[in-house]
Amino acid sequence: MKRIICTLLVGMIVLGAFAGVQAASREEIAAVRVSKRGNFHYWNKDSRVIKELVSYVRDVTDRRSRSYIPVEDRLAVFDLDGTLICETAPCYFEWMMYLERALYDDSFTPSEEDREYARIVEAEIQAGHFSQDKFPSDMSLRQARSQEAVFSGMTDAEYEAFVRSFMEKPVSGLSGLKYGEGFYLPMVEIVRYLQAHNFTVYIVSGTDRALLRILSCDVLNIKPNHVIGTDTEVRAAHQGEQDGLDYFYRHDDYIVRGQLIRKNLKMNKVHMIAREIGKQPVLAFGNSSGDSSMLNYTISGNKYRSAAFMVLCDDLERELGSMLKADKCRKLAEDNGWIPVSMKNDFRTIYGDKVTRCLPARLSLKVQ
Repeated sequence: MKRIICTLLVGMIVLGAFAGVQAASREEIAAVRVSKRGNFHYWNKDSRVIKELVSYVRDVTDRRSRSYIPVEDRLAVFDLDGTLICETAPCYFEWMMYLERALYDDSFTPSEEDREYARIVEAEIQAGHFSQDKFPSDMSLRQARSQEAVFSGMTDAEYEAFVRSFMEKPVSGLSGLKYGEGFYLPMVEIVRYLQAHNFTVYIVSGTDRALLRILSCDVLNIKPNHVIGTDTEVRAAHQGEQDGLDYFYRHDDYIVRGQLIRKNLKMNKVHMIAREIGKQPVLAFGNSSGDSSMLNYTISGNKYRSAAFMVLCDDLERELGSMLKADKCRKLAEDNGWIPVSMKNDFRTIYGDKVTRCLPARLSLKVQ
């Protein structure tokens, strides 16, 4: 199977230097623990973000405090790409997996329309338009429709097998890191710290919901029903074009994936939180304008003390960051009262010290 990999501009010597260097495994990420006191290992000790978060949590979990929040209302929502995991290598996990399926999976033949659109998406990524925040405005929805189309008809087991296979592929532009291991260790600690204080953590992402569950639930100790993502139809294998109101599930039926229902971005995130959780969160974490509505929903008119955090992709040495996007998001945080999180200045490490950039400058793609 053909693969999208990074081109190492520094040559074969760099490849040899990084041979055998590996990131934390999924099992090791899942084993990360933070005590109630907040023994953070992956954050810089002088991080204002950690100080503010610890102060907040201590206040709202203290029964003597006027800001006390009952356990059942301690709800925290996290975006995924760029907030909990790498999104810049060179694009979202699910978009890279979509390209693998539509363009480089020898066992699958997409429609000509989906193949051509995948080529358009790939060209936009190759041109660096994702990191420059210059994707066409309609690309998120059009890509989502094409993505769900190329996976339509798969059973749950087939889809999970494809996702897990892609999770084993090496990340483009970062050494020793697989896509399934690309979690930000400092943010994993935040999840663990909140869970230690009886916060219920939800993932609220534009990524496909089934993919989110496969990628994240076991690593972050999050229940499948606490994952809110982009949804597709669920259809019976023998249902054909019949409406669900007219079809009777047979004993020999099984579930297959259908077409796109809703892309869970921007205001749609608020819609889904209100519909599926039924309560206003008190903490929210995001990294882009697509999370703005979710962050403002969390801190606006809340009966409890609340806070929102914006992760900035401002690390150009340990990560494939973008100062253009980071500056835009910093301005958004300033304008809306969110707490900015600098990957460069707040994170002591990102994926672990053994993971390094394998490109000294701009990422390029090569299909082999």
